[in-house]
Amino acid sequence: MRAWRGLCLLATLVALPAPAQQHVSLVLGTATAGGGFEVYGEALARTIAAIDPQLVVEPRKTAGSLENIALLATGAIDMALVQGEAAHEAFSANAGKDSPLRIVAAMYPTAGMFVVRADSPYRSIDDLRGQAIVLGARGSGLVTLARYVLDGIGLDIDRDFVPIMLDRAGDGPTLLRDGRVAALWGGGSGWPVFAAAMAAPAGGRFIAPDRAQIARIRARYPFLQAQTLPPDTFPGQATAIESVGSWSFILARQSLPEDVAYRFCHALHLGQAQFAERLPQARDTTVENTVAALPRRELLHPGARRCLEESGVLR
Repeated sequence: MRAWRGLCLLATLVALPAPAQQHVSLVLGTATAGGGFEVYGEALARTIAAIDPQLVVEPRKTAGSLENIALLATGAIDMALVQGEAAHEAFSANAGKDSPLRIVAAMYPTAGMFVVRADSPYRSIDDLRGQAIVLGARGSGLVTLARYVLDGIGLDIDRDFVPIMLDRAGDGPTLLRDGRVAALWGGGSGWPVFAAAMAAPAGGRFIAPDRAQIARIRARYPFLQAQTLPPDTFPGQATAIESVGSWSFILARQSLPEDVAYRFCHALHLGQAQFAERLPQARDTTVENTVAALPRRELLHPGARRCLEESGVLR
């Protein structure tokens, strides 16, 4: 069925009118060096180029999701990678108004958790109280997720911890390895920061909310979803880990022409298998997951909506 859908999408792409095949460049906001959005954006650009060489995606490093939202709102960039909680806040701020942001595709789920050194004495989130913890890059949506999670279990980031914010997400594992911080916060399948922390000489161990805490968090913040990180997602992670989080998105400025978003959506999903080969976490970037992750259908970019309708997954 997936192969048949791919053939149908390919036939549609080939049949696009000539103007849609002209050279188009799109600036894509990613995030800081060493993080998950940087590698995702690079793999995305290569995938789109392989499917539609005249559609050029130009990844641009930014401070992260919060800056990406601002850049999209002003039309300074065309598309951006945005973490789920940051997207939720942006959409909520424009509820009942004409949002300047539109969803093109869902990226992957982001279950939030801490990583500590394998020899760490800390075994729970409560154990980390009073300790220095890295929350992430200053403009990262992962910081927003941390605030929701910790507030949901009755903890205050600034009062109960010594929060450390970074200029580059990739600097976190060194701080953990050297013992300058007790834990790193983050999330996302294949996240390079977690991979580096777990693969360090001392190894690592994850700490996530327990089931009772997950229930408390979701009762306070229902938009957060219960999510599971499968075993062996990272080196040394033998068991599945339960937590909460949401889906990250590829967003576009509202003014992006419909035919351009339509063409991007087709190329993205035609190249889904290639994308997943380049980057394992991209296996979740599918038309089915995009539809399932939508907060509201009206938030879809019209070009993406047409693409999903023609693929048969959106009715």
